[in-house]
Amino acid sequence: MSKTFAEFSLHETLQQALEGLGFTAPTPVQEQAIPAALEGKDLLVSSQTGSGKTAAFLLPTLNALAGQETVVPFKDRMKAVTQPNILVISPTRELAQQVSQDAIALVRHMKGVRIAAIMGGMPFAKQIQQLKGAQVVVATPGRLLDLVNRRQIKLDQVDALIVDEADRMLDLGFSEDLEAISELAANRKQTLMFSATFADRIIRLASCMMKDPMRIAIETGHSTNTDITQTLHWTDGFEHKKKLLTHWLSDENLDQAVVFASTQEDTDMLAEELAEAGHSVVALHGAMPQTVRNRRLRSIREGRAKILVATDVAARGLDVPTISHVINFGLPMKHEDYVHRIGRTGRAGRTGQAITLATYRERGKIRALEEYLEARLSVSEIEGLEPSPPPARSGRDGGGRGRGGNGGSRDGRRSGGGFGGGRRFEGESNFKRREGGRDDRPRRSFDDKPRGERPAFGGEDRPRREFNSDRPRREGGFEDRPRREFGSDRPRREGGFNDKPRFDSNDDNRGNRVDYKPRRESGFGDRPKRSFGGEDRPRRSFDDKPRGERPAFGGGDDRPKRSFGGEDRPRRSFDDKPPRRKFDR
Repeated sequence: MSKTFAEFSLHETLQQALEGLGFTAPTPVQEQAIPAALEGKDLLVSSQTGSGKTAAFLLPTLNALAGQETVVPFKDRMKAVTQPNILVISPTRELAQQVSQDAIALVRHMKGVRIAAIMGGMPFAKQIQQLKGAQVVVATPGRLLDLVNRRQIKLDQVDALIVDEADRMLDLGFSEDLEAISELAANRKQTLMFSATFADRIIRLASCMMKDPMRIAIETGHSTNTDITQTLHWTDGFEHKKKLLTHWLSDENLDQAVVFASTQEDTDMLAEELAEAGHSVVALHGAMPQTVRNRRLRSIREGRAKILVATDVAARGLDVPTISHVINFGLPMKHEDYVHRIGRTGRAGRTGQAITLATYRERGKIRALEEYLEARLSVSEIEGLEPSPPPARSGRDGGGRGRGGNGGSRDGRRSGGGFGGGRRFEGESNFKRREGGRDDRPRRSFDDKPRGERPAFGGEDRPRREFNSDRPRREGGFEDRPRREFGSDRPRREGGFNDKPRFDSNDDNRGNRVDYKPRRESGFGDRPKRSFGGEDRPRRSFDDKPRGERPAFGGGDDRPKRSFGGEDRPRRSFDDKPPRRKFDR
């Protein structure tokens, strides 16, 4: 294996750039990837973040560009549509900017080489101007395809296609974009793909874009940099986390720090509170305009800001050697994100601190992370900021979940069992517990007696009546009441339903007001009841006479029948024809 860059036989301009940057010894990934890439092989490389993989794919591809004998003049390239020789695809804007800056530093002694960074969030006109005549293009997939559709760039002259952080590319849903870019750059000679793991999805992507690639695995994707000290602090909650964060940010060994939050809202909130506390801090997340993100990243790189509060996507690809501490205020969604987070420190052979703040409710996530890393995180406590004792574990690991598990009881309190159950807050509270609450009430148990011994509804001393029993019914029952025949002339009893006073209210049965209009003084109840036909009129029965003898509707037979047209009018026959009308010719 080579131990110096001089043994790689790189172009003299690249050797000068490496000497100017102070790079003398290659990293393990550079030792294996650079010689294979110089031979023109397709590479599928798995390496941890911060291992120097950017130089591992830039040096061999730039070396091929520097050795070209026929180079299109710069003026001609500025007039024509951009046709780059090297295309680097990055998942995020910040990573694309970082790669382009590294490329600019390596080609400082190469004449006529133009490098462009293409990403979303920037005006099209400005990026089209920067794209003119570029031989090396570093781009995010979406904006690159937009410029291809606008016919501002062609990919048919690409010699080397590089996919950086392919695993993150798939996480962000760029698989179809990568396939489209691969088809547009079908004339390429070489493809280099770098990923944190050799997962099945990465292998499938590589099979679509590469031809018999050579695999190089420096370390497993689950491993972390050995120069990084990883520490875990158990906390009681959000406020306890902020106290521990303040403690670590006041560490005398801290040069610069990155604080990772789970959401954009937490990012802004933490940055605002730290700024009010007197810290030099900037926030960074994906909802910010690209110009603001560039300005804040520049303040971190130039040392004008000491603390960066960011989300996972925004800090992807951040390469600042002076970052000494990474603090995970919120746990990452994926285990791979944890590796990338702590990879912001301990770069270029430096040592770093990675501090993770977690609550006891997140113990399951911490254990899963430790299984992924195949290592245990060192638990530490700060004097004066110790967490409350952890809750007692239940019989099964993981505890109950929801109302039915051990995580919560019926009286609304958290029990001490399991990871999912969490723990009750032991600190001070502004809410006073009411006297005589549920805790003072004797708890009712439904299991005190077997079902057969429980009293039945209504009492046991009441004699039970057998069905179809011939025992006489009780007096005064429904059967003792004389049944009223239909159509009977028996006078109705007084105090019937019609004699009851009408319930006149605007409230429904739930007590809700249903009529919002003002009532008029004289309601319908004041009107005399209209009688149809009178009470003294004898009741008519339809069964008195047979159907044939019933009077016709409309009166008796003595009612004159209405005639249409009169009886003296002669009846017209259809056979009678009117006289034909004659016309004078």
